[in-house]
Amino acid sequence: MRTVDLIQRKRDGEALTDQELRSLCNGAADGTIPDYQVTAFLMATYLKGMTDEETALLTMAMAESGEQIDLSSLPGVKVDKHSTGGVGDTTTLVLAPLAAACGATVAKMSGRGLGHTGGTLDKMESIPGLTTKQTREQFLDQVRKIGVAVISQTPTLVPADSKFYGLRDVTATVDSIPLIASSVMSKKIASGAQVIVLDVKTGRGAFMKTLEDSRKLARSMVDIGRRLGRQMTAVITDMDVPLGNYIGNALEVREAIEILAGKHAGTPLWEVSLTLCGHMLSLADLAIDPTDGRAKAEEALRNGAGLRKLREMIEAQGGDGRVVEDLSLLPEAGQTDDLSADRDGWIASIDALAVGEAAMRLGAGRAKKDDVIDPSVGVVLKVRAGQKVSRGEVIATMHVNEPNRLPDARERLANAFKWSDSVVHPHALIREVVS
Repeated sequence: MRTVDLIQRKRDGEALTDQELRSLCNGAADGTIPDYQVTAFLMATYLKGMTDEETALLTMAMAESGEQIDLSSLPGVKVDKHSTGGVGDTTTLVLAPLAAACGATVAKMSGRGLGHTGGTLDKMESIPGLTTKQTREQFLDQVRKIGVAVISQTPTLVPADSKFYGLRDVTATVDSIPLIASSVMSKKIASGAQVIVLDVKTGRGAFMKTLEDSRKLARSMVDIGRRLGRQMTAVITDMDVPLGNYIGNALEVREAIEILAGKHAGTPLWEVSLTLCGHMLSLADLAIDPTDGRAKAEEALRNGAGLRKLREMIEAQGGDGRVVEDLSLLPEAGQTDDLSADRDGWIASIDALAVGEAAMRLGAGRAKKDDVIDPSVGVVLKVRAGQKVSRGEVIATMHVNEPNRLPDARERLANAFKWSDSVVHPHALIREVVS
């Protein structure tokens, strides 16, 4: 079959077959289909969309374009979680050890972060000595021994997605639900999990800005997983404001450790992490339902089992496990700079995107894949949306190493805070569950 014929059929709105999609994915992965034809296919898909069945077929074709991880030798139900990304989103470092402490088998592969702050791997690598690079055998052995591992995905995992992703970014075809859904789910399928819980963000600091679009994406990914035999739930969570109070790599590790140590109860990061963990345990038949699963996760948090499991994971991956008891072992910035309120009033909202951009200006994130992240810098929020504040009160603190970065970051951070002269009620944190 000629690639140009497949592009033409998709341009005309026709659904492609399994064989045709496999031909496109394999050709993109091995370079036999040139980039200009891959780009034409992506644009045709962006404009014409895909049926649900076609999206599932594309997902499987992408997953099978490279290496797949066989987790069948591991005990128990294998679980994984994916977030569509946000600001101050450190849920993996809270829920992965909690779920493992409750008996789940957590075998997670992650990619690098590109944007406001690093991804989960960058956050973990701010822990002294810790590595996220393992062979497949090391990965499986660690999960077999302690029930949890979070490592970097191998370059041979879903190579078709790597090609598609790079071209989408430079051809204005990023925000296509079939392409986003197949990209996320192909990596989850290739990683071998039986249970997948999705955290789909919605709002100003999320990729999907509206609840309607977030709902469409969540339903698409859940449908793909079910068609391919996985147990699926998607939780749509608010990202108009940052999820955590700490934004920056080592800072976010600090907050995750503090939550597992019993602090910050009831905060948004605490709430979302426990909710996701509840769904994970329920789908893995380790709890009667999500409410029971959450109760089990709360008990593992109260009795310290989650924190102990995090230490095990850190040490298994070469890190200094003492960090869970001594946070001063984490990288620290050379100076801090406070932002104070210039008026009395209520915090109407805190623009998650603006806070993320401020942290990025300080060096906490990447604009390009080869940018070097400073693990110690970032922003700590001292207030939340809906809170009453007095003039002069510190509302945020910036952790800085390069003072020349401070003016731009300070301006962006100050503009993130929106004020009200009367009481404000923030958005609900958990917007919907698609299951």
